Amino acid sequence: MEKPPKNQGQPENASEATRDLASRIASAKQERHLEDNRSAGADPGQMSGMARGMRIGTEFIAAILVGTGFGYLIDLGLGTSPWGLLIMFLVGFAAGILNVTRVVAQMNAASPVPPAGTDETEK
Repeated sequence: MEKPPKNQGQPENASEATRDLASRIASAKQERHLEDNRSAGADPGQMSGMARGMRIGTEFIAAILVGTGFGYLIDLGLGTSPWGLLIMFLVGFAAGILNVTRVVAQMNAASPVPPAGTDETEK
């Protein structure tokens, strides 16, 4: 019975070891990059229902708060209380509705199309 050589599975020289290590590092980086892209995909079609609702609500509330804040600052600067606040509140409300419709359209465009023949009206 022969004994296996001491350097079994080991590279013959240093340059071969370096090439082997470099190729393993490159393949590990590529796998990590692919995994990061899969996990970090901010694809609206892959969101859960709760995440979609939270995003839509946040878009709406943020627009209203920003508009109201600008209106308050206008009133402080110009002394037109409460008109700047009221007008900018309405502008923020309109911007919120615009943002919500834009987000919903984006989510609908990204969602997969159901296969043909699964329409409930065809039954």
